[in-house]
Amino acid sequence: MSDTGAATTARTETTAERMRELRRTFHRRPELAYEEVETARTVMAELERLGIPYDYGGRGGGVVGRLASPNAGPRIALRAEMDALPCTEETGLPFASAAPGRMHACGHDAHMAIVLGAAARLAADPPPGSVVFVFQPAEERGNGAQVMVEAGALDGVDAIFAGHVTTQHRVGEIMVADGTITAHSDRFSIEVHGESGHGARPHEAIDAVVVTGYLITAVQSLISRHVNPVWPSVITIGSVHAGTAANIIAGHAALEGIVRTARPDTREEIIDGLHRTARSLGELYRARIDVTLGESCPAVVNTRRETAVAAAAARDVVSADGLVVQEHPSMGAEDFSFFLQDTPGCYVRFGASADGRYIPLHHPRFDVDEGVLDVGARFFERAVRRAIAGDGS
Repeated sequence: MSDTGAATTARTETTAERMRELRRTFHRRPELAYEEVETARTVMAELERLGIPYDYGGRGGGVVGRLASPNAGPRIALRAEMDALPCTEETGLPFASAAPGRMHACGHDAHMAIVLGAAARLAADPPPGSVVFVFQPAEERGNGAQVMVEAGALDGVDAIFAGHVTTQHRVGEIMVADGTITAHSDRFSIEVHGESGHGARPHEAIDAVVVTGYLITAVQSLISRHVNPVWPSVITIGSVHAGTAANIIAGHAALEGIVRTARPDTREEIIDGLHRTARSLGELYRARIDVTLGESCPAVVNTRRETAVAAAAARDVVSADGLVVQEHPSMGAEDFSFFLQDTPGCYVRFGASADGRYIPLHHPRFDVDEGVLDVGARFFERAVRRAIAGDGS
């Protein structure tokens, strides 16, 4: 092996080990949305070690590193999320969360390590263009990507790439697809206002629990009877609160849910249906039902040219055999969509299972095989170099 080859191998091994250390540090010290202070400090310390200048928005903000080029080439961005979930970890890992009730159960610890690994590789051999490393707060709630866009994180950026680990695929597999990747999501809350009363005299009350029961059933029929069955859509009512005692008719109920759709016209139909259903049931049962829309996140829609770049980069790293194509959009939400509103880009998924065992995201036992870190970093490096060269072949 030549001296140059040996040096490259040693640098690669050092970067891989450093990514493992970073991932475990992030995993051990999870922070929730808009609270990612120590996490940001770790990111900034690593960028500083790599000689990459950065800006920091302070508590609740993000970190943006910039690897500038003297050439007037394209400017390409890579994105990672910093926040964890309110979840009690059950992995038993030696570097498990030291923060009670908080856990990196969605792989954001791995995402940060992967982007920092890509930064190390690119800083060691700078491309003929500039690279922006975006570490955003609050992907799990709060639409932190939108905050970053409004702060100017993507000003002057020509394309952006991001990825997500998943144990649905094995390490060495990368999912790349054109078009719609994740669903549009809309949170909503519903207040049912009835009239409380004695359990023995239901005719004197307006039972908010009964109204709520019919409401939940009717809302689900918006999917089964109002939407074309080949168009993906989901309504989830995940929270219901009503009543204080077994012998008191509840006069109030509160529900929270989310609508997920892959098509704009389906979204409009379901949201309109929520309001229609509330009005109709309110009149039927003499109750007042208020529907309030909350946080909304657009669908992630990959652009064609950047998808071609990502597919070529994936073939570089895992060969054509490791390139996986998504057959259907995920109904999950992902605020990377805000970055794609005005900037072309591509969102991929990195296989993170070594033995084929599937543990879903947001599960208290979620973990990744750390072999995914090197795969992800090499993919991002190749995607940046190909995007700067304009090569998606």
